[in-house]
Amino acid sequence: MDFLGRRAERATVDNLLSRARAGLSGAIVVRGEAGIGKTVLLEHARGAAESSGFRVVSSVGVESETQFAFAGLHQLCAPLLDHVGALPEPQRTALGVAFGQQSGTVPDRFLIGLATLNLLAEVAEEGPLLCLVDDAQWLDEASAQVLTFVARRVAAERMALVFALRDPTDRDMGMFEGIPVVCLGGLDENDARALLAAAAHTPLDNGMRDRVIAEACGNPLALLELARSAPAAWQAGGFELPELPGTTHRIEDTFRRRSGSLPVPTQTLLLVAALDSTGEVDLLWRAAAHLGIAYESAAPAEAAGLLEIDTRVRFRHPLVRSAVLRAASPLERRRAHDALAAATDPDVDPDRRAWHRAQAVLGTDEDAAAGLVRSADRARARGGLAAAAAFMEHAARLTPDPAARAGRALEAAHAKQEAGASEDALELLKIAAAGPLDPLQQARLELLRARIAFHLVRDSIGGGMLLHAARSLAPRDAALSRETYLHALEAAIVTGNFVRGRSIPEVAEAARAAPTPTWPQRPVDLLLDGLVETFTQGYAAGLPGRRRALEAFVHEPDADTVDGANGCRWGWLAIRTAMSVFDDESLRSLAIRNVRVTREAGALATLPAALLGQSIMLVLSGEIARAAEQNASAAATGAVPLLHAQLVLSAWRGHPTETAEAHAAIVRKAAGPAHGTEESLTQYAMSVLHNGLGDYPAAYAAGKRAYDSEAWRFNNMAHSEFIEAACRSGRQDSAAEALEQLSTRALASGTPWGLGLAARARALTSAGSKAEESYREAIEQLGRCRMAAHLARTHLVYGEWLRREGRRQDAREQLRTAHGMLLDMGADAFALRAGRELRATGEHPRKRSAQPTDSLTAHELHIARLVATGATSREVATELFLSPRTIDAHLRSIFRKVGITSRRQLRELPLPR
Repeated sequence: MDFLGRRAERATVDNLLSRARAGLSGAIVVRGEAGIGKTVLLEHARGAAESSGFRVVSSVGVESETQFAFAGLHQLCAPLLDHVGALPEPQRTALGVAFGQQSGTVPDRFLIGLATLNLLAEVAEEGPLLCLVDDAQWLDEASAQVLTFVARRVAAERMALVFALRDPTDRDMGMFEGIPVVCLGGLDENDARALLAAAAHTPLDNGMRDRVIAEACGNPLALLELARSAPAAWQAGGFELPELPGTTHRIEDTFRRRSGSLPVPTQTLLLVAALDSTGEVDLLWRAAAHLGIAYESAAPAEAAGLLEIDTRVRFRHPLVRSAVLRAASPLERRRAHDALAAATDPDVDPDRRAWHRAQAVLGTDEDAAAGLVRSADRARARGGLAAAAAFMEHAARLTPDPAARAGRALEAAHAKQEAGASEDALELLKIAAAGPLDPLQQARLELLRARIAFHLVRDSIGGGMLLHAARSLAPRDAALSRETYLHALEAAIVTGNFVRGRSIPEVAEAARAAPTPTWPQRPVDLLLDGLVETFTQGYAAGLPGRRRALEAFVHEPDADTVDGANGCRWGWLAIRTAMSVFDDESLRSLAIRNVRVTREAGALATLPAALLGQSIMLVLSGEIARAAEQNASAAATGAVPLLHAQLVLSAWRGHPTETAEAHAAIVRKAAGPAHGTEESLTQYAMSVLHNGLGDYPAAYAAGKRAYDSEAWRFNNMAHSEFIEAACRSGRQDSAAEALEQLSTRALASGTPWGLGLAARARALTSAGSKAEESYREAIEQLGRCRMAAHLARTHLVYGEWLRREGRRQDAREQLRTAHGMLLDMGADAFALRAGRELRATGEHPRKRSAQPTDSLTAHELHIARLVATGATSREVATELFLSPRTIDAHLRSIFRKVGITSRRQLRELPLPR
């Protein structure tokens, strides 16, 4: 296809290559409908890159093989694996296991992403590298996740990545979100006419040419194919106006007609090539020999411009493949799959052989099903959940024995749910429910159905189903029953009083029926007992149990649960529990470790909650800059939006615009109304923001909504915001209940954090010497814990009270302390509030003294902190999921900005908290 027009798009590609050559890596996604020219633009990129010294590697997604985990990634990386020895051992092992080259534990998806990034970076050290991925919508899910992860992390590796993505597609391509997009539209009329004129097909008269241009709507491939195979009625000058489908189907139809006119052996050879994504020439000829097809049968397909066979088998366009596949009858497809199964070496590629063999089956076949089960096990061992689910689903459908079929369908449903395909899992549960199932399998089916229901809707109905599943499991799997009761309780905490249904106390009462452990208690068992006691017997009664659970999570965080998830599954609930008992030490330990454990385990589903917990811990500890660094680094992965973490951070910073943007993003992403915990967290953040800005009526309204939520009365965060806003807006009486509850809990906990917050709340609602005594107690208590942000705010409200009492000198001392602390930690609105009060005493607040590190971005500051601890570039790269070359580039920027030349000097710099 000639490449006319596309000047802006070519310029974008050329600029990407130019920047990569200069050491500024990047990635783009080329989107457009089939035939619009995406592949041609990729070929332009290839030609431009190769002519300027780039090494080029490529991968092509194939619709029929999306179930092969890491197949697309392996296709891209295979030519580069001679560089794998330069990677650290854990990364080498992760790639080896993912590619099925060695056995080992299921690799962490982040580790595979980091290994891929570093492999490509090692190659790029020898010269610039271009990675091309065509038909990316058909990449297997595991490959797509890793490659988009890499695309977001490249920075200084002399590397460029270009993805071609068909638009629209039935698959969810949200994983490509955030990568710059080049949208290809149709050619303008002048370019369309020029393309037709240069095509050298059968001459078209003016009327036919106009008709082709109108029908093609600027699609280059449609122009060429419609001109080449224009309907006879058009060529005869007739006026027939056939009803034609959309562009994609129209182009496919021209390819289908052309292939359908070829000799039967050639059509069969085309079908075999279409069903095999490897492009291996030897495999094609072995399969052809199995079918009795001679080499000469390829010639007509090549002459027709449909197929090219040299070192690899290539179709002229992806739509040729789809046209051939759609035209084939089920019998023809089964024969071709059977030939490919016979031609595939079972020792070299057992999964592909098992898949082809299964596709060749009409009806059921236990041997073929068993082969798919083994493939599912291998896929799961490589970390390919989506692939394992696909293999198990097909295995279930091929299984002749009803009981075995039901069991495999249940396993397939579990795998689909783990892979995030909840709707598919529900369909498989229908097959499993047809049975027969034994009582334990039936109970597990009910459990999975309940989990899916809560995941999809997150309402009290799903929570009720979880309770029913927990009861069903009790006589059959006591340990899993207890976990399910805890899941039901967690669901009640999440939904809160957002919807009608069982309240937290009602669910806790039902959970008292959980089986008594006959095994050494795990952290999850202790957490269930502690929470049940809390919600049925009261805060003080449940305190010892919750503390025992926290101690167990701190010392045994990786204790396995029955259903295979490790201890990080309950990390966020454990963090909330630490906040509920005002245990700042456990909070810090659990928050930091939970992020580490979830990353190491590759638990992508639980990582956002883990990062949220750590971010809140850092903010409350006054380490706002570090929270900002973490959020910036995490957001760059593309895997975790962390919108609630950003909301809380922006609120404590006192940045209204950032807070509003985060809030708007949360609303946009919410699938329907927000739920109890989510909405309460939002309202808590808004209350903090407005308290900082001094808009106390708004802070009161938001704080009351957060405090009134049943979900958030569990963790105490809303109490102090609500009480301060109530007192400052003249509603002291309305704060009485919150004050009584906070004081009771603080006394029961006996921790400096709780006692300090309660003392500050009492001071805000008191007068005279009683208020001053409480303020001093609050400062003394909070000074003994990690909650520096609350300590700074206590100095602020004490100073405000002293000034209103007319004690200006004493007020200056407190306000000066508050202003300095709040300014240094980055709580800008509260610092401004302290500054205004300080001016009212007659003293000008100090301006924050300029620091050498002020010019650093949050990301650079994070790197500087890590390097200052003595970490190497490779160690920092592993921590931040970057390449060592990128870390070195950041270090050069850091050194230049702060005026130093060595890591030793960096360690001597005063870095902000």
